[in-house]
Amino acid sequence: MIKLVDVSKEYDNGVKALSKINLNIDKGEFVFIVGPSGAGKSTLIKLLLKEVEPTEGKIYLNNMDITRVKNRRIPYIRRNIGVVFQDFRLLHNKTIYENVAFAMEILGTHPKEIRRRVPMILSMVNLSRRADSFPDQLSGGEHQRVAIARAIVNSPPVLIADEPTGNLDPDTASEIMRVLMDINARGTTVLMATHAKDIVDSMKKRVIAIEKGSIIRDEERGGYGYDI
Repeated sequence: MIKLVDVSKEYDNGVKALSKINLNIDKGEFVFIVGPSGAGKSTLIKLLLKEVEPTEGKIYLNNMDITRVKNRRIPYIRRNIGVVFQDFRLLHNKTIYENVAFAMEILGTHPKEIRRRVPMILSMVNLSRRADSFPDQLSGGEHQRVAIARAIVNSPPVLIADEPTGNLDPDTASEIMRVLMDINARGTTVLMATHAKDIVDSMKKRVIAIEKGSIIRDEERGGYGYDI
């Protein structure tokens, strides 16, 4: 599903963000990416999203080498990856239904398919009754569920969640994790970058720890491994 071979990234200012990363993530896995701030987690996500290019190494997605491709192909690669951000990034002039539908519209999906799929996805994240609401009428947890719905509405095989519980209280964070687990149970590969020690320790999923640009730990049923 995802494979990195000897991937390094050095920015133009000389900062070495990643060094010789080798990583395999199989279809259907749920993987936590942990590590201190500045460890390289964000750079790893940017590489997968084709926001930056590696200095060295190869990156594969669905057995396809995506290391260096023409700019016109990048949107097609990104269709395979849904992304959930800590700051939600919702369109505040659109309803919840319209926010989720927009992710399909920009891909040119037929309106009939949009009308079929959006209500189904909103139901999956328990937001059917909020379809006609606007983002400023929602709680933080509801914002994040909209962001998740938007990320998965096009059925990407991979979902990347970048600190999805960072701004949420513990009860709401648990609710979001239940949604992500449900999505994973349906076959979507989930990568979650997080500092949420309690969540990582309780879920006992695969944990990849990055420190100073290198993978220092990769364990099944792992824990957070850092004091916070």
